[in-house]
Amino acid sequence: MKLSRLFKDFFNSEKTGGIILICCTCLSMILANSPAGEHYIAFWENESISGHSLGHWVNDGLMAIFFLLIGLELEREVYAGELSNFKNALFPVLCAMGGVVVPAGIYFAFNAGSPTVDGAGIPMATDIAFAIGILSILGNKVPPSLKVFLTALAVIDDLCAIIVIAIFYTNSISFLYLSLSLGIFIVLLVFNRMKIRNLIPYLIGGVGMWYFMLHSGVHATLSGVLLAFAIPFGNGDEKSTSYILQHFLHKPVAFIIIPLFALANTCIVFNPGWLEGLYTNESIGIIGGLALGKPIGILLFGAIAVFTGICSLPAGLKWKHIGGVGFLGGIGFTMSIFITLLAFNDEEHISIAKISIIFASLISAVLGLILLNMILKKQNAESNQID
Repeated sequence: MKLSRLFKDFFNSEKTGGIILICCTCLSMILANSPAGEHYIAFWENESISGHSLGHWVNDGLMAIFFLLIGLELEREVYAGELSNFKNALFPVLCAMGGVVVPAGIYFAFNAGSPTVDGAGIPMATDIAFAIGILSILGNKVPPSLKVFLTALAVIDDLCAIIVIAIFYTNSISFLYLSLSLGIFIVLLVFNRMKIRNLIPYLIGGVGMWYFMLHSGVHATLSGVLLAFAIPFGNGDEKSTSYILQHFLHKPVAFIIIPLFALANTCIVFNPGWLEGLYTNESIGIIGGLALGKPIGILLFGAIAVFTGICSLPAGLKWKHIGGVGFLGGIGFTMSIFITLLAFNDEEHISIAKISIIFASLISAVLGLILLNMILKKQNAESNQID
């Protein structure tokens, strides 16, 4: 399978970004539990810029750029990538749906009727940077088709998470501000149809969309996704507006924005008795949803789709590959923590959720890495014997 240059750039930036993300997470938790922990947490929560904390600017401001990149990658997948062919797209789409529905169902089963039921969206999403970072540890043993499948799966997962955020995590809506934001979006779509390729009007319009979306009650980061689909894709070559912006954003997102998100949102204090939080229904729902629900849902929906003749397995992949990637899909982290901050207001539930997400992501990463390493090692050995 021939991989495009942009896909390779995306994969490599996410790979390195995943490693940096792991380091930032460890550093943040160490600092939060050190003698300087109180000052470190206060830095993110109390340091004010224009009336908002640094953490707020990271989560509502910089993360909009992260969502813009996700939107651009999704746009490319739809127009020219794995999702451009309906038959090819159907398998990762249905697998991703399974990886959304089953984890949410597991969480709901443990938390129905309780104050923590709003966290059902937490185990739905896959962290692209973390998942690709773990897969990259296996090096050249990983076939291109497996990289593409994991990327498509994670992108669709994030799209589902974005839809869930828009529908279920919006409390009150100001239709005036929402209309203004959507109005700018429509103007940008008109610019697109008029074949205006200069990025400046789109970026200015994007800032306006973000501002009005921020005050509308709908989460401001969704403006990033809308902006991505307003930006001209053209034929998708290196001169296209979409390509230029996506290529430019790779490194700032992977090396600045996501690490800052990790530093701002994983300053978790492990107070005495924190282990007891892992036995709560909230924690069981998150860990069970990510570590078990993800691989079960991905395999189950994929198997139903293939055995009913709706679609077929991607070329070069077997069910054991799908199972291994299914475990990597349980690495929720960035999006899971992001949804946690929208689902809960009290620090106790937020802290339990974050610790659970980290545990579940660690379990999923280790299991996925071990399983795929065994599969690919055996596959390469058999291939060498044939040669």
